[in-house]
Parts: sequence; C-alpha cells; structure tokens
Amino acid sequence: MTDSAKPTLLVVDGHSLAYRAFYALPVDNFSTKDGQHTNGIYGFLAMLINLIKAEKPTHLAVAFDTSRQSFRTREYTEYKANRSETPSEFKGQIPLLQDCLAAMSIQVLQQEDIEADDILATLATQGAEKGFQVLVCSGDRDTIQLVNDDVTLLYPNVQGVSQLKRYDRDAVIERYGVPPEQYPDIAALVGETSDNLPGVPKVGEKTAVKWLTQFGSLDALLEGADSIKGVVGGNLREHIEDVRRNRRLNRLLTDVDLPLGPDDLEVQPMDAQAVRDIFSRLEFKTLIPRVAELAGIEQQMAAVTSAAAELAPVAQELAPADFAAWLESATGELGVTIAVEGGLPARVGVATKDAAAEASWTPELAAALAPWLTSDAPKVFADAKPQVKALRRAGLRLGGLALDVILAGWLLRPSFPDKTLADLVDRYLDEKLPESDPTQLVPETEGATTGQLSWYLMRVAAAVRAELPESVAAVLTDIELPTLHTLADMELAGVAVSHATLSQFSGELGTRADALAQEAYAAIGREVNLGSPKQLQEVLFEELQLPKTRKTKTGYSTDAAVLADLQETNPHPFLDLLLQHREATKLRQIIESLDSAIGGDRTSGADGRIHTTYVQTGSQTGRLSSTDPNLQNIPIRTEESRRIRSAFTVGDGYETLLTADYSQIEMRIMAHLSEDPGLIEAFNSGEDTHRFVGSRVFGVAPEDVTPAMRTKVKAMSYGLVYGLSAFGLSKQLRIEQSEAKQLMMEYFARFGAVRDYLRSSVEQARIDGYTETIFGRRRPFPDLASPNRVLRENAERAALNAPIQGSAADIMKIALFHIHDDFAAQGLGSRVLLQIHDELVIEVAPGEWDAAEQIVRTRMGDAAQLSVPLDVQIGRGDDWDVAGH
Repeated sequence: MTDSAKPTLLVVDGHSLAYRAFYALPVDNFSTKDGQHTNGIYGFLAMLINLIKAEKPTHLAVAFDTSRQSFRTREYTEYKANRSETPSEFKGQIPLLQDCLAAMSIQVLQQEDIEADDILATLATQGAEKGFQVLVCSGDRDTIQLVNDDVTLLYPNVQGVSQLKRYDRDAVIERYGVPPEQYPDIAALVGETSDNLPGVPKVGEKTAVKWLTQFGSLDALLEGADSIKGVVGGNLREHIEDVRRNRRLNRLLTDVDLPLGPDDLEVQPMDAQAVRDIFSRLEFKTLIPRVAELAGIEQQMAAVTSAAAELAPVAQELAPADFAAWLESATGELGVTIAVEGGLPARVGVATKDAAAEASWTPELAAALAPWLTSDAPKVFADAKPQVKALRRAGLRLGGLALDVILAGWLLRPSFPDKTLADLVDRYLDEKLPESDPTQLVPETEGATTGQLSWYLMRVAAAVRAELPESVAAVLTDIELPTLHTLADMELAGVAVSHATLSQFSGELGTRADALAQEAYAAIGREVNLGSPKQLQEVLFEELQLPKTRKTKTGYSTDAAVLADLQETNPHPFLDLLLQHREATKLRQIIESLDSAIGGDRTSGADGRIHTTYVQTGSQTGRLSSTDPNLQNIPIRTEESRRIRSAFTVGDGYETLLTADYSQIEMRIMAHLSEDPGLIEAFNSGEDTHRFVGSRVFGVAPEDVTPAMRTKVKAMSYGLVYGLSAFGLSKQLRIEQSEAKQLMMEYFARFGAVRDYLRSSVEQARIDGYTETIFGRRRPFPDLASPNRVLRENAERAALNAPIQGSAADIMKIALFHIHDDFAAQGLGSRVLLQIHDELVIEVAPGEWDAAEQIVRTRMGDAAQLSVPLDVQIGRGDDWDVAGH
C-alpha cells in the first residue's frame, strides 16, 4: 500500500502543547468575562485546527498526563522535580480544553501512573504495525525516538505552537547525527534539564554523538568506558549509573494497556450545538467558524447560531408626526442611535425591548423629536459623545442620558475595553451584530439599521447593568455621564491657536536641528542618519567605543532616556549634539501636528481653533486622554518647550484665559487615604509641604532644609505613589542605592501610616482582585496572584497607584462638570476649553473674571471632602504660557 493510500493516525500531546501555547500567548489578552484565563486552550485549538486542516487525519486522539506522579518518579524522586508550580492562570484550562475536544468528537486518552508520551508511543507503535501513516505531535524531545519510516514527529518551534518542524528519519539524522532510536542515548549522556536528569559533566551533544558513532551503541560505550581518556572519560566512569538511569527513564513505553486502539480513533462528526456552547462559553467566537468549516458543518452551525440569537425586529420607518406619537406611546427607557454624517445627524433609530422605529433626519423630524430628545425621559446610547455633539450642532441638547454601554463596559473591564456595540453584543449576548462589509461596493450582508442597533443596545444594556457593582454604577451615573456632556461642549468649542506663532517656532527649530546635525557630523567626521538606530549603534558602540547600553532585539538601545544616562556617565560631544537634535526634532513634530489641526473639524469651519477629542475610555485609572491632536504630550519642563503653549491664545470675543491647577493632588489623596498624622499636618500647616516633610526626615528645622534635601524628599514622596523602589530612587536622584534605602527608611520611620497603607492596599487588592478609588471606581488586578514574578511585581506597583491616581481623576472630572454646569446655570459666557492632567484652561468672557474665578475655586476645592485641603492655583493671561503658574 502506498503512503497516500494509508490511513493517517494523528496523536497529540495535549499537556505539552497546551503549556507551550500558554506561554506563547499573552495571558491578559485571553480571559472570559468571569475571569477564566483561556490562552493555553485557544493556542492549542488554533494549532490543532490548522494541523487537522493540513494533514487531514483519518484517525485522531489527544493524550494528557493525569499528574506529575508516574512510575518514573517512583524510581527517581527528583524526576521533573525542578519544574515550577503550575501557574495559577493555567490551572483549570486543561479540563476546559478536554471539554472542547469532547464537543469536537476528538478522543482524549489519559491513564494513571502513565505519562502522555507513553500513550503516544503505544498508539504510534500499534498504528505503524496496523498499516497507518502515523503523525506524532509533541513538544517533548523524548518522542524523537518514535520516528521511523512510518512515524513522523511534528515538533513545535521555540516561538510556540504556530509552526511545527517535521522530523522524519532523515531529518533526525541531519539534526542530531544519529538515527532516531539513538537520540535517547544522547539525552542519557548529556542529560535532560527539563526532566531534571543530570548528565555527564562536560559532555555535550557533539561529544555524545562522537562516542556513539565510535562505539556503535550506548551499551557498547558504557562497556568500553575505561578506554576513554581525559577528564570526560573520568566523568563518564564516575556518572555511569546516572547514564543508565537516564536511559531507563527516557525510554517510552510502547505496550501500555489502553482502552482504545488506533482503529477506535476514527475521526467522528462534530456536534455543532456542543461546539457552539463550549466555544461561546470560552468566548472563542473567531474559532467557531473555523471549526465549522473544518468539520463541514457550516449549515448546522448557522442553524444553531440563528436559533440561539433573538431575531432583530424590522424597524418601522415613520413620518415625523408618527414618530412623535410612537415615542409618546412608548414607556420606560429607550435605546437611541443617531447615525452621524459630516458631524450632523443623518438618521435616528429608537427601540424598546420589543419594537423599533427609525427615520431620516430632517428639519421636520428634528422639530417633532426635539421635546422628547431634550427631555429627562431616560435614554440609552452606545458611544454617546459623537451623537451628543451632532445633536448640539443641530441645535438640540440631549437630556435624559441614562446609560452609555461603552462607558459601562469600560468601567467593568478598564484593561481591555470593548470599543464598539458589536464587541458588546459579542461579549454579553453571544451573538454577532449584523454589519455590512465597508470594503465592498455592494455589501453581501446588510448591516443592522439604526432602529435595530437601538434594539440590540437595549438588550446589551440589561446584560451590562446586571454585572455593574453598585459603587461602579454610581461612578458611571454621578461622574462619567455628566463628564461626557461637558467634554462634548469642550470639543465643540475648541481652543484658539496662533498659526503664526507655531510657524515661526517651527522654522527656528528646523534651522537649529540642521545646525546641530552639521555639528554632530563634524564631531565624528562623517554624515549619518541621526534617526537610524542601526547607524547610531555603529557610531556609538563601534566607532566611539562607548559602553554598550541595554540589549534589544536589534542591537543596543539608542532611546533618549538611555542615551541621556550614557551622556552623564560617559560624556561625548556627539552624544550631547544628538540629544539636542532629538529634542528640537521632537518639538518640531509636536508643533507640526498642532499646526495641521488648526481650523477645526470639517463641520466647524476654519475657525482658527483646535478641536481635540477627549477619550474617556483611554486609560485604566480613569484619567482622560486626548487625540487628534494629543494635547497632553506638550512638554512644559523647559522654557523652550513652554513656547508651544504660548501659541494657545484667548479667542475673539473673550477677555483672557484662566488656568486652574491642583497642587500636589496625589500626595494629598495619599495623606487622606493613609490617615498619616504627620503628612496631614504637613498639608494643613500651610508651609511648603516638601520642606516640612524634609525637616522631619532629616531632623532639621524647616528653614534648614536645603534644596538638595527638598529634591530628595519630593522625589521619594511622589515615587512612593508609584511603587518606587530604593533602586529606582537611587537612579532617579543619582545617589547610591544604600543612601536611597536609608532615605526611605527614615521617611517611613516618621510617616509610618503611609507605609502601612501602601502595604495594606496591595494586600486588600490581592484578596478582592481589584482596587477601588474614594468614589468606588474599580480596577481589576488578576496578576496580583500570578506566579510570574515580573507580572506580579508590576501589578503590585500599579495597585499601589491605582486608588490614588484614580481618585485624582475622579476629583478632576467632578470639578470639571460642576464648573461647566455652574457657568451655564449663572448665564455666563465663559467656558472650559481644556483639561490637561491636573489643569483646566478656561476662556473668560468680558467682565466675568470674578464670577468665573469664584466658581472655579469653589468647585475644585469642594470636589472631594478630604482630611487635607485641595489647594487650587489660579493663573491669568492672554495665552496659556502666560496664564500658567
């Protein structure tokens, strides 16, 4: 029988490959909504689907270990004893993987006291004897011994399980220099680190192959061990029993009494319903169609999926008067979707849980819907801000915003927020939102209409609300939704920016960058691309022989921070010029991005203003981020970089800019949360806080605290909020690590409650699985329980900071929307333009300074009731730089 006519038996090592998949895929990216990690399962199944598709086996089985104990551990108790404890994130994945395989009708084999490799060896041997072409897929090198004319090994590469190396007999000989049956002899001599089997000292693979070639077999080598000269000969004779033990242990069993043989492993039809149930439970939506295609059950799967999903109602197309009547007859909360085109409403869809209505946006429809849209009638949206802005451009202010499901989903999963309604439908309803393909001129599938989107929205809202803890729901209602309305107005208003100022500064920077580049070329005697890491590596580490920096995949790091450290320890004219050139180039790039944004978006006209977009879901702590353009990356540390802010000016019709900044807000929150009496006294005393703290730490009078002392205390005070270590503090202050450690000890000796709070907050987060701000915002930290030290310590540092930074974000948002609302309530023309970090920028209308300043001071000072005052610094000026403080 030819190989092509033979049936194909594929046997797979389940534990080995699932474990490799676990480490190949990022654990944080694969978890269900109830917290079950799934990266090992997903990676294994993706590999298996590809493998089945490529090899088309007629017979198939997956083998698993039952435990770490086997007949081998009874002979040698140290066997595999070096392996670390199973990561907590991996625990529970094997039973779920076996459930997936059962749904796919794939046989699973495991047996007490026997390893998966022995099951594979037995099936491979039996299969070859019965005329099968056998494929063994395993990440254990012991399975190399199984390779022969009828058995091929598929071995994963070091990057995971996505690529498999094919080992037939010739490939094994080419790679190891011996036939497959002799590979265990090499392993016996060299040892197997992964199995904790020590080999002969100083004997590597080349020596082992040379000996086996010379003597013909391991037995002959051991019998003739006395003839081997030198140190390695002595080592062999001394460890000869270890070699014999290793060979006994790495010999795979080929005669295990299994309940099933190769003939019993014929590939069976899959159960579409079972596959959908378990894959949906694990949130493997992308794998379902791949499995269905593989098994040829697309129609059955489609039928199962459509039966599971509720059919969206056909939305009624209504005339304006009928739409108003429909709304009047509807009761309770309604889902709303405004389709936006060109920044203005194009269509509107509204839905209850049972019915939907929609219409194109016209002046007549706007007039008919205005009373309801502006009323307090409760409305549910997805990504409401663009729709709120569109309505405001159309002259309507939305009222009754009860829920934005995108914001709610982000509050539940701040690390991995769902970006669209389709994502939420997938996650919470286990369905696929009908969407047309934007790349097709004539889409094959019509997307959901605005009315149907609103219907899906109502169902998602119910599912999301069911998961929202009470405190998190309060953050949504009391902080995020009011902030959304304020941000919509801020984005519409924009901020006036001078093109002339930016253009002049950009030209100066361009001239300076060119001059610096020429000086840099002169310093090394030739021209190079100052933006090329590869060319810079050649100059710095080969030509100039400077100490090598941190190793990267492409050589040695040439990033700015690393080169700044290098310049401090090993100054060189070229390095100094390079860093200056980078700074000038970076500032120029920021200026160009700002300049290109002047004029507003396409709906606001050339108004000479920048209209950034604030992203509420852009961080895990609750802080806002800014995009198109990013206004939060404008540097302010140097006088030169502050010139960029001078281009941000007061607009026509307004009197001045007002800037308001919280002073040391995170340290004040730290004092409040820790209840440290010394730190509270520092803020309540009215003195310079860092000088006050410095006097306690160094044991001197406040007036005797030197600038150097103050700098050290300031760095440590802020560093503690971010989990700064003694090593980090020493590097930041450029002092010895021992001095940094002593400084921290003296700090905690006088502010012990701070230390106790930081410790207890992490421990509480470890228990709860999340941290919580003063107002109830939560941030999950599953990695606090990770056995991976790096992941765990990163999570610990982040957990230290999350309640503090998150509370600061909440306080700023509360102040922001209250100021915005007070301006409107008092009929002021003044308006908030920007929120950047802990600072607000406000455009003050003529004659309104006193009223605006009073509102800002009051609302920022009263945004939270802390045990220390919230200090607010106010500035005034015609541009942002002058108004700064």
